[in-house]
Amino acid sequence: GRSRRRRRGPGALATAYLVIYNVVMTAGWLVIAVGLVRAYLAKGSYHSLYYSIEKPLKFFQTGALLEILHCALGIVPSSVVLTAFQVMSRVFLTWAVTHSVKEVQTEDSVLLFVVAWTITEIIRYSFYTFSLLNHLPYLIKWARYTLFIVLYPMGVSGELLTIYAALPFVRQSGLYSISLPNKYNFSFDYYTFLILVMISYIPIFPQLYFHMLHQRRKVLSHTEEHRKSE
Repeated sequence: GRSRRRRRGPGALATAYLVIYNVVMTAGWLVIAVGLVRAYLAKGSYHSLYYSIEKPLKFFQTGALLEILHCALGIVPSSVVLTAFQVMSRVFLTWAVTHSVKEVQTEDSVLLFVVAWTITEIIRYSFYTFSLLNHLPYLIKWARYTLFIVLYPMGVSGELLTIYAALPFVRQSGLYSISLPNKYNFSFDYYTFLILVMISYIPIFPQLYFHMLHQRRKVLSHTEEHRKSE
């Protein structure tokens, strides 16, 4: 009986913590959204908006690393591996690409993934918050399982185009690369690594995308049936 009870959901303390965490993260991404809109209105252009939200983007995207811990501790029933992959790929893009290769910060592709992430995260964290409070508005549920159809490819395109734009600068500067000879007899070519990262999107993206489409059918059709039966 105890294991079944544990699987049902986190305890009161964990729930309180998760509600606070998700409220803070929702608010953080709302700050980023407002920052983008204000900068756009002030400049009258969508170019180089990254600088207006650079600090909160780094802070709240890095804050998502806690989600891996939540899964590892079992207070959130998601897969540790899947969560780690999704969070780490974004943290990697934030720090190891956009932050590290200054030349790409003015690229429009950065705005593409930042806008996709921002809308996705506001919906996702508010979805978690309302779910934990057992008061999930249908609109948020619908948005969570529908808007990804456009936002996910948009974000991935922005991510890939940004990594691609970074390649010549990485090759030129030798950023994060370790060449032989050295006392550890170890070499690492960051340029090649970035190309491998881009290639890894090919098998992973369709898998996640179709998984989400399957989830959408399951969740929304179940909701429709439930609403009809009420």
